[in-house]
Amino acid sequence: KTGPLLVALQVAISLAVLSNALFIVHERITTSQRTSGIAGEHDVGYLSVAPLKRPAHNEILAQRAADLRALRAIPGVMSATVTNQMPMSRSGRSGSVRVKPASPVEVATPSVYFAEEDFAKTLGLEIVQGRDFTPQDIHEFDELKQAEEEAFPTNAIVTLPLARLMFPDTDRYVGRDIYFGADEREVAHIVGVVDQLQTTGASSKPAGEYSIALPLRYTGSYWRYVVRAEPGRLQHVLREAEDALRKIAPAPQAIAVRTVDQDRGDRYRNERAMAWMLIAVSILLLLITLSGIVGMTMLRVAQRRKQIGVRRALGARWSDIVRYFVTENVMITTGGIVAGLLLAIGLNQLLMQQVNMGRLPLEYLAWGAAALWALGVASVYGPASRAARTSPAVATRTV
Repeated sequence: KTGPLLVALQVAISLAVLSNALFIVHERITTSQRTSGIAGEHDVGYLSVAPLKRPAHNEILAQRAADLRALRAIPGVMSATVTNQMPMSRSGRSGSVRVKPASPVEVATPSVYFAEEDFAKTLGLEIVQGRDFTPQDIHEFDELKQAEEEAFPTNAIVTLPLARLMFPDTDRYVGRDIYFGADEREVAHIVGVVDQLQTTGASSKPAGEYSIALPLRYTGSYWRYVVRAEPGRLQHVLREAEDALRKIAPAPQAIAVRTVDQDRGDRYRNERAMAWMLIAVSILLLLITLSGIVGMTMLRVAQRRKQIGVRRALGARWSDIVRYFVTENVMITTGGIVAGLLLAIGLNQLLMQQVNMGRLPLEYLAWGAAALWALGVASVYGPASRAARTSPAVATRTV
C-alpha cells in the first residue's frame, strides 16, 4: 500500500506546485507586457546629455533650443522634447501629493515628470480630459539661484489612476488642485488627464500608474532629449541625433543613448527569468510525477504477472487487463488530485500573505487537475498494454 500512497502524495504536491507556479508565470508575463503609456514604444528613444562642466542657466537654455532645432531637422524625426526622466528607466524624481493644503497625510508618491513643449505628443500620451501644456504654462527653474517653490508650476497633468485615487467622489478632475509635500505654497491646478504614464520604477499596480507631469524647464546637471522616429527608423535616427548633438555642443559633454525597448527589457528581466525558471520547474515536476506513476505501474505489473496470466487463460481480453490497471491508477490519481486541490489553495493563501500574490483562479486548479489526471492515465497505458500482451504460458511460468 505504500507505493500507491506515495504516488497519490506526489500527485498532490505536483498539483499544488504546478497550479500556483503557472499562475505566477501568467502574472509575471502579464506584468512584463503592461503598457507604459508611451504609444509605439518601438519608435521612441532618448539621449541623456550631461555637460562635463555645468554651464549657466541661460547657456543651458540656449543649448537646449539649438539641440531641439537640430533634432527636429533630422530626417525621420517626427517629434522631440526635453524631460527629466522616462518610464521604466528605474531612476528619477518622485514626490508626495495631498488633496488639502498642509495635510499631514499624503495620498500617494507619484513620479514627477518635468514636461516641455511636445511632451505628450512625443511620448504619444492619450489625453482623456482637459488639454496639453502650452508654452505659456512652462516655468523656468534655475536650481542654483531659486528655491523650488519660487518657480513652482501652477498647472499639472496627472494620470487617470492617480486622479481617481485623489478624487474618488467625482469623474471630472480638470480644475482640481493638488498640493505637493507639506508646503501649501506648492500647489498645481490640474489642466489635463492622461490615460496612462507609468512611473520610472514601473512597480505593480496601482502605484506603478501614479504619475504627474509639471510644465517646468529645469536646468539641472543633466537632461534628456526624447525622440519619436518614423516607424522602423529609430536606430538610424538615434545615431544621427547623437552625431548632431556632438557637432553643435558648445563644450565637451557625455551623451548616453537609450531606447524605450531597452528600458522595458532591463526593467522586466527578472520577471521573465522567474517565469522561465518556474516553467522549467513545472516541466521537471511533471516528468518526475510521470516517472513515479510509470515505475509504480511497472512494479504492480511485475507483482501480478501470474494473476494476469491466469486472467488471460480464463478469457480476459487485452482491453480488460488494460482497463483494470487504468481504473486502479485513476483511483490513486483522483485521490491525489483531491488532496492536491486543498494543498494548492493552502499554498496560495500562504503566498498571498507573504509575497502579495493574487488569489489563485479556479481555472488554474481545474486545468492542473485535468492535466495530472490525463498524465496519470497516459503513463499507465504503456506498462499495462505490454502486460496484457504477455502469453498466459509465459506469465504463469514459475521462476
